[in-house]
Formats: sequence, C-alpha cells, structure tokens
Amino acid sequence: MKKLPSISNEIDEDIIFKILNKNFSKIAPYWFELLTSWLIRSYNVFQDIDKYIILVCLINKDLIFYRKNGLIVDYDTFYKDKSIEIPKINISDISTYLQIPKESVRRKLQELEKARVIQKNGKKIFLDRSAFITAKPQQTLNELSVLLNKFNKILLDEKITIKIFNTDEITTSLKNNFSFCWYQFYKLILTITNRWRIAINDLESLAIGSVVLLNTVSNKTFKTKDLNMNHWTKLAQGADDVGVNAMSLSEITGIPRPTVVRKIKKLVETDFLHINEKKLITLNIKGSRLKKQIKMQNQNMKNLSNMLHRIFNQIKVINSD
Repeated sequence: MKKLPSISNEIDEDIIFKILNKNFSKIAPYWFELLTSWLIRSYNVFQDIDKYIILVCLINKDLIFYRKNGLIVDYDTFYKDKSIEIPKINISDISTYLQIPKESVRRKLQELEKARVIQKNGKKIFLDRSAFITAKPQQTLNELSVLLNKFNKILLDEKITIKIFNTDEITTSLKNNFSFCWYQFYKLILTITNRWRIAINDLESLAIGSVVLLNTVSNKTFKTKDLNMNHWTKLAQGADDVGVNAMSLSEITGIPRPTVVRKIKKLVETDFLHINEKKLITLNIKGSRLKKQIKMQNQNMKNLSNMLHRIFNQIKVINSD
C-alpha cells in the first residue's frame, strides 16, 4: 500500500518565481527554445498560427472538463482515437478570449470546417486530427522535459530540493499525467500569445522575433553570463554581433520570405528589432519600448512560474517515496 504524499513536498509558487528571476540566464535558453519551436510547429500546420491557436482553445476546453471532474487522461489514451469531441463553439467567446476579431474567428472556423478538421454529427462536434498534418506533441514533450530538468537542477543548486529527475522520468510523468500537464501548458501558451498579439498584432511576427531572440540567447559569450531577469533583458539588446538575415528567418520558420521582410520592417519600426546595412537583423529594444518589454517579461515569467509550480509539484509529489 502506498503512503499518502507529503504536502511538505510542494514548492511554493512565489519561491519559484524568485528563483527564476535570480537564475534567468540559466533557464532562458530552454524556455525560449520551447516557445519558439512551438510557434514554428504551430505555423506549419496551417500556415496560420491563429488558426491553430483556435484549435488549441477548443481542445483546452476538453482538458478543463477533465480537470474539473478530477480525471487524469494519459498521453496514449488521449491520442488513441483520431477524433475528439469538443464543446459547442461560441464565436464571441473565442474572439474575446483570444483577442482575435470576431469575423476572423468566424472565417477561420469556416475554413477548418471546409477542410473537415471540424466536423458536426447531429448536435455533437468533433475535431478530426487526421484531417490536418500534425503529429503527437513528442517534440514539445521533449523540450518541456528538458526545461523541467534544468529547472530541477537550479532548485538543487538553490537547496530547495534534494532530488533530481532525469528527462526520461519527467517525460514518463508528463505522459502519465498528460491531461493535467497539457492543460497547464496550454494555459501558459494561450496567456502569453494573447499578450503578444495585443503588443504586435500577429503571432507570425512573434515567431520571427523569437528566432532572432533565440539567436541572441545561443551566443556562446552571452550564455556564460550569470544574470537575473532584468539584467539579462537589458544586456540582450545588441548582444548579438552577427545577426540573422530574412532568408534564414524564412527557412527556419517556414514563413514566405516576402511576408518575413514585411513583418521585420514593422518590428524595426516599432523598436523591437534592428537591421544593419548588411540586412542582418538583431534584437535591440530601447527606451520606452524596453520598459514595456521588461514589464511584459515579468508577467510572462509569473505565468511560467505558475506552470512550473503546477507541473513540477505534480511530478515531485507523485514520484515521492
């Protein structure tokens, strides 16, 4: 007979935020890799991130239902059937929640119905996963496992925990508790993408900007610095002395080059990116835009802290002796 898990195993969310803030340069590469890769994969499903986000919003309603009713659905069970039933679609609710104009939501839903991604059977509505090119989120699971493992190591260094879970153990726990963990992940993704949509109007621009940011984060000399969140954000501006060109950004994201060029121009005009005489793009946020960005980064990290708090404590408690 298993003993009850100890509630003292739980790590406080405020402590997690403080630790992330203090050790931001250690966690940033893994967090931005996860976010950037997810955006790129989302774009490449329909060549429209918002259309994919609408599906995520609908699927998340199922995950909310499981959570409210105390149900934990594992990874294999969730992906056993090619279709899943989704709740009645309310265009106004989706528009309000995702900050997407109502007519855009209506048009994208009609396109999804035409492609038979969304199908109606009497009063029931189903999402047919076989009707669009996608895959089980194995890569996202792997990236999330790496992020949690790095976070676990930081907790060990900070003497908050004494146990390390390797990435295989974390992946297994994520799969066994898939509906719970994916609800937390989608909640984070939907919150952050909503915030960015308000700031820059579209998520393809976010995907492009995220690749530029990841290029900065991957800079070897920058990665070696031990920085808190605010210091890291300020030093990241102009830290990339190489940059990336529009063609590379198009190849990495899958977004057509003319669209990339148009969106880069807007990001430069709004002080998010910088382009030099060689047409190389770097991160270079300054002035009032930097202050706003630091505020948004703080909000995003609070949301990340909440997800790490929920998922890591679930893994930690269920694997406790």
